[in-house]
Amino acid sequence: MKLLSAAQLQQWDAFTMQHEPIASIHLMERAALACTKWLLQQNFIQQPVFIFCGKGNNGGDGLAIARQLFEAGIIPSVYILEFGRPGTDNFQENLHRLHILGLAVQYISTEALLPIIPENAVIIDALLGAGLNKPLSGLYAIIVQHINKAHSIIISIDVPTGMFIDSSVNGGTVVSARHTLSFQCYKLCFLAAENAPYFGKVHILDIGLHPQFLQKLDTTFSMIELDGIQQCISVRNPFAHKGAFGHALLIAGSTEKMGAALMATGAALRSGCGLVTTQVPAQAAATLNIRYPEAMLLMREAGLNDFTPYTSVGIGPGLDVNDASVLLLQQLIAHYDQPMVIDADALNIIAQHKDWLQQLPAGTILTPHPKEFDRVFGTSANEFERIEKAVQLSAALAITVVLKGHYTLVAHQGKGSFNTSGNVGLAKGGSGDVLTGIITALLAQGYAPQTAAQLGVYLHGLAADLALEIQSEESLLATDVIENLGKAFSYCKPTDFFNH
Repeated sequence: MKLLSAAQLQQWDAFTMQHEPIASIHLMERAALACTKWLLQQNFIQQPVFIFCGKGNNGGDGLAIARQLFEAGIIPSVYILEFGRPGTDNFQENLHRLHILGLAVQYISTEALLPIIPENAVIIDALLGAGLNKPLSGLYAIIVQHINKAHSIIISIDVPTGMFIDSSVNGGTVVSARHTLSFQCYKLCFLAAENAPYFGKVHILDIGLHPQFLQKLDTTFSMIELDGIQQCISVRNPFAHKGAFGHALLIAGSTEKMGAALMATGAALRSGCGLVTTQVPAQAAATLNIRYPEAMLLMREAGLNDFTPYTSVGIGPGLDVNDASVLLLQQLIAHYDQPMVIDADALNIIAQHKDWLQQLPAGTILTPHPKEFDRVFGTSANEFERIEKAVQLSAALAITVVLKGHYTLVAHQGKGSFNTSGNVGLAKGGSGDVLTGIITALLAQGYAPQTAAQLGVYLHGLAADLALEIQSEESLLATDVIENLGKAFSYCKPTDFFNH
């Protein structure tokens, strides 16, 4: 799924009107009806309903919803923010239709005219939609604050008033909705954790925008979904041998962090790699050998100068930041010329040697969480700035950045894709180590860096989702993700996969 800018969303409406064809007012009616149907399905809609409308097309949606609710037997209280000038053509038409029905409308031109909202009310926010381009001020900000103070269920239409589609609200005034009814597709603003307190639960309503518009549309951002993942999983030759599926080297673990090495190794083994070798401290080698006898071992104290046997290298989980680790990473960058996976303590080392970024082999995959990203690339003022920086750096440095989060971003060649699998149970120690093992194994098998990263984050999240069949988000462990990787791979294979 492509993520569209505010301008592209307007273009999609216009394309639909031209090619369906459909009049603008009828398209608005269709959008409003999708919202009204959703509202009527909720058990709370019989409570007093307050609808707040601006005079743009978002307000027009609100007026159409008010009329449709009225026709369904629910009498809403409708309030229009008044600035002494007419609204858009569609707004005015829907206002006229309300007047014909005899539904009363009240205008708010000053703070003194704000209504008292009972605690059991449902508030529908149709003040401003996706076209907002500056922070709220004046009466808009006052009415939003008034809405937020009400002890009510707040439902925003399209986006919460005050929220930008593709930039940070920067501490501005925004409606705090419990539900957001948005049209046709996700927006970038719904993927940012900093916006989560405002949009609540997002419901994407299909309003029949013309699908042909998306076919040739170029967007910076998209979403990683099952249909795309199914297309990139390789079909295995039944006569293949282990050498055909790559040899991954994991440089991980330390005396106090052997769990990281174990989880990365287990994940790599479960992700289809033909051979896995893990380099660990000698005193911890027995632990790895007992837990994963399928893996080969290298003792860290013996050093490592020959990387030719390995089709991929992953470094960092539990490594520790010390002189020996610094030297090890420096040697790897100097002698290994294929894409590698850099995570955790290896990222912290690079944060201390930023000039090494220019020496990384093209396609190298960095897997930072936000704090690690800021250590390596500098502090970001907000989440949107960090996302934009990751996308730009992926092109400038010829690397792939996996910026971890609820919707993990894979940035590659100046484009960004957001993962859609996974759950909050992954917010535990070890989840990142498992992801490193998965991506390293996929890279070893010959998947291109972008594909390895996208497939890796999706499988990682999906395995966590499948683990909830017997676990909860609270009880989920990183090792549960490893144990469910087999199910995740099977789930992602298209229905005709086994006919090849």
